[in-house]
Amino acid sequence: QVQLVESGGGLVQAGGSLRLSCAASGRTFSSYAMGWFRQAPGKEREFVAAISWSGGSTYYADSVKGRFTISRDNAKNTVYLQMNSLKPEDTAVYYCAADPVFGYGPSWYLEVWGQGTLVTVSS
Repeated sequence: QVQLVESGGGLVQAGGSLRLSCAASGRTFSSYAMGWFRQAPGKEREFVAAISWSGGSTYYADSVKGRFTISRDNAKNTVYLQMNSLKPEDTAVYYCAADPVFGYGPSWYLEVWGQGTLVTVSS
């Protein structure tokens, strides 16, 4: 089973960009589909983006489509979330997660989760 560590969060002004990284331990990273989720204060966790094992398929929440890009580098055991045109409503703790089964959306169950990284977008 992989272990996940997110990084790259921070404070950014509205309209700015950030790139989150999620580094996975273990030699089976390429056998896991990966997802990014986020949880804002006082709100439920929500799906952000998903990517298949080889990166050939991606899905996005409507709220981030066209602004966020998920990618992965299996040689580096890392998945990324490039976030552009950030809005204050993007403020949340962002989590990456992994599961052998590829899916997307709020009902997608993933077995491995990172500890999260905080993204704060100021207006």
